[in-house]
Amino acid sequence: MKRLSILMVALSGFLFLASAQPRPLKAVIDESLQFSVSQSLAMAKLMKSMPARLPRTLDASGKLVTSNSAWWTSGFFPGVLWYLYEYSGDTALLNAARMMTERVRDQQYTTDNHDVGFMLYCSFGNGLRLTGNDDYKKVLLRGAESLGTRFRPRIGCIQSWNADQRWQCPVIIDNMMNLELLFWASRESGDSKFRQWAVSHADTTMKNHFRPDYSTWHVIAYNPETGAVAARKTAQGFADESAWARGQSWGLYGYTMSYRDTRDPKYLTQACRIADFLTGHPRMPEDGIPYWDYDAPDIPNALRDVSAGAIMASALVELSQLVEAPLSAKYLAFAEKQIRSMASPRYRATMGANGNFILMHSVGNIPSRSEVDVPLTYADYYFVEALMRLRKLPGNR
Repeated sequence: MKRLSILMVALSGFLFLASAQPRPLKAVIDESLQFSVSQSLAMAKLMKSMPARLPRTLDASGKLVTSNSAWWTSGFFPGVLWYLYEYSGDTALLNAARMMTERVRDQQYTTDNHDVGFMLYCSFGNGLRLTGNDDYKKVLLRGAESLGTRFRPRIGCIQSWNADQRWQCPVIIDNMMNLELLFWASRESGDSKFRQWAVSHADTTMKNHFRPDYSTWHVIAYNPETGAVAARKTAQGFADESAWARGQSWGLYGYTMSYRDTRDPKYLTQACRIADFLTGHPRMPEDGIPYWDYDAPDIPNALRDVSAGAIMASALVELSQLVEAPLSAKYLAFAEKQIRSMASPRYRATMGANGNFILMHSVGNIPSRSEVDVPLTYADYYFVEALMRLRKLPGNR
């Protein structure tokens, strides 16, 4: 009997240790992608009954909020569908991706804002990558021309928002993300002007947007006559001098992508410095999902921003493949931690809930009391992108 008791204790200890071991990352990736397929097919079915609309978020009552193609997030759900089609090969996803991508087509002519890259490259860009559809290429090139109309030579940047009573020529850190369309257009067309615009914007942003610790201001307002910096401000962060979380992630992603597309070492150095600022930040939560602002006054009770975590994770996966050890392992490990967190019940929805969005608990704009602690379509996009990037690494296929 004593011997049996000892065996039972040993067995229970073994089972406890086994249960305490984290799931293999491959299992987390595949299960999360399968869940994303189910949620996104349900969302696509709903969107089919809502012509010309695209999913955006949920309101305070849990009702679906949609947008037309002109809203800056319009390209993200089509992009999610393209990534999930790439993962699954499901023709239902292919048909849904084509349907939702068509709803963004008119944005190729947009010249009144800087979000053309978000709108078109996430949708038509992924579609072109997976199908080779030459019509998609034409839309993207037209969109790059439209985006280029906002390049201001005297400043060296693509103007973000239009002038208003606050700022004559505002440029936001988010704008780094739209350079991917320009780099692609230069390679595809052979026209160097697209690359020149993108490089100038990246260089000017590096010079003026970043503080000595490699955190970034949200908005740099320029004098359009002289090209000088007129003000350094925030629109969505806690304060002008604070580190708004999603802005930091945009910067990390933007310079990682800029290095990939140019191989200019200064962009890799910048990306690593931003990554080190974020991964080593004393107010980064243990689970790797940032507070909405790293200087929010109510930390540790401040809201998290899953969208900032998803963008950061996707960027870190890519950056880990562009640097040598030990940085490579460091960045990949942090991204894995973030993915495991986002794949957990704390941040990921249950099947059929959350308005068919994938992730919960993102923050759009707290100062404007807009989209606070809700799902956001771009959080889903960068989460799925991060999963797909991880899945392509050795050991995760």
